[in-house]
Amino acid sequence: MSLIERNQLVAKLSPPFDNLLATQLVDEFVSQERRYIQRDWEPAELDGGQFCEILARIIYHLDSGTLNRDKEFKDCVSYLENDKGATHSITPRSDALTLVKVLKTIYKFRSARGAVHISSTYRANHMDARMMIENVRWAMNETLRLFWQGDREAAAKAIRELLQFDVPCVGVFEDVILVQRTDLSPEEEVLILLHYGGEAGLSRAELGKYVRSSPASITRSVQKLESNECREIVQLASGKYRLTDLGSRRIREHLGDKLLLQ
Repeated sequence: MSLIERNQLVAKLSPPFDNLLATQLVDEFVSQERRYIQRDWEPAELDGGQFCEILARIIYHLDSGTLNRDKEFKDCVSYLENDKGATHSITPRSDALTLVKVLKTIYKFRSARGAVHISSTYRANHMDARMMIENVRWAMNETLRLFWQGDREAAAKAIRELLQFDVPCVGVFEDVILVQRTDLSPEEEVLILLHYGGEAGLSRAELGKYVRSSPASITRSVQKLESNECREIVQLASGKYRLTDLGSRRIREHLGDKLLLQ
């Protein structure tokens, strides 16, 4: 699923983006989200700089009309901020300049924290990584808002589903979806599969096929999660189940570690 969504996202961005740069941008964004979910704080800071470099080259290309896949970050920024002698295609100018300010914040922060070079005094932590990832998320969503070719809500949905599908502990083997952990309760396995299922959700029959527990255990789990006391899943008009906001919060706050492979 994630591969299909990824390709669709790239296709909607190129054109106007160069296809290679669009592919690199989406891959870098997904990689950062994955590492953040895995609580691997240091790569969030290192990769933040790579995301900035790719997006700066994309904006430079759209603004100048010149494609340079290896142009340095500082050179891209210098052109984009140049109000004397440079010709700019992105209008209004404030859109490009706002994006550049956020990218400069990310890029400078990782250097100031010692993320670029080995430091004897600094160790990556959750708060720093969160600051980085939230800025990267904003930059990615603002990029889609400005340049997505098509319906804006479709852009937002593509991002949500791309991230929801990226669950390290869930494997797809031809027509079988498997939660590759052996330490989950039936209830947790249902939640993780519905997290993977995204906005489309999964039917009761699909949950019965993929959750490795007895039919009675799965039914009890679904009934509990759907109950008025819990309300972490909801049944759609299609008959499929999906996570509510409460269910998504439980995934983030209590099941983050269990999204990983053991």
